Amino acid sequence: QKVQVLPQTVLYIADAETFSGHEECHERKKARKRNSKETALALEKLLPKRCQVLGLVTPGVVVTPMGSSSNQPQEIEEGEAGFALLFPKIDGVKIHTFHFSKDSKNRVFDESKFAEAGLKNNPDLRVVLLFGYNSWKSGATRFLHQIVNPLNEKSIILAGGQVESFTSLTSENSSAQPGDACGVVGLAFSGPQIQSATVLLDQDVADERTAEAAMQRLKAANIPEHNTIGFMFACVGRGYRHYKTKRNMEADAFRKFFPNVPLFGFFGHGEIGCDRIVTGNFVLRECNDIKDDLLHGYTTVMTLIHLGSTK
Repeated sequence: QKVQVLPQTVLYIADAETFSGHEECHERKKARKRNSKETALALEKLLPKRCQVLGLVTPGVVVTPMGSSSNQPQEIEEGEAGFALLFPKIDGVKIHTFHFSKDSKNRVFDESKFAEAGLKNNPDLRVVLLFGYNSWKSGATRFLHQIVNPLNEKSIILAGGQVESFTSLTSENSSAQPGDACGVVGLAFSGPQIQSATVLLDQDVADERTAEAAMQRLKAANIPEHNTIGFMFACVGRGYRHYKTKRNMEADAFRKFFPNVPLFGFFGHGEIGCDRIVTGNFVLRECNDIKDDLLHGYTTVMTLIHLGSTK
């Protein structure tokens, strides 16, 4: 008997080349350039109508190929590549999408929108993955600070980065398109059973030894590896260029310490995150009352999200 598990939330990420590639146009007997909206709609037709979908376009992709979580993760910095993570209903876990776009009329962000999105007054909130888009637009960095700073609490893991654009956000079909504004989209994970940790690989991490030392910090968090996903958000300036032509350095270091955790992510235009663990009230690095600096460049943020034990 076949058992089908329908996804409730989908995160898909593909590089810009995949979304602006060419497809055969049978009417004209020649290839035409497809736009990202067409590709996104085609993907969404494959999913249940009530499914939350968040789709991102990035300069490069980090993916663990299908088949087994122990497959070797790959840093794909050039060429067409993409992946989709399909989350079914998980007992004790709530995952939801959100979107904040910059209002050209108001310089101050209305923080009441955080509560509407389940990001404030939510004692079960554990992890927020944040993705800024159109970061080159005027005021984009200031707007990102307005979103990140109020969420910068020790009890929450924040991780993510700057992407090229977002192509899908099913709960916001009527809102401004990415070409019209800058903003932030993301996924929020709530549930008392969720555990998570992040480490930041800064510019000084430039060889195998220092990359593995960062993974040792992540390993020290003692996050259960079963039912856990790894995320890697790296700067486009890292990868094989940063490691003197040696490819897949950071993904290989991750696999060495987490042989059974699948790794996904992207290369982007800025990173969000720091050294932090959320397992109760313990954190990896205390910063007294000073807020952690969460916005970076030329870094990599490695994140583990444990969704609880499965029955």
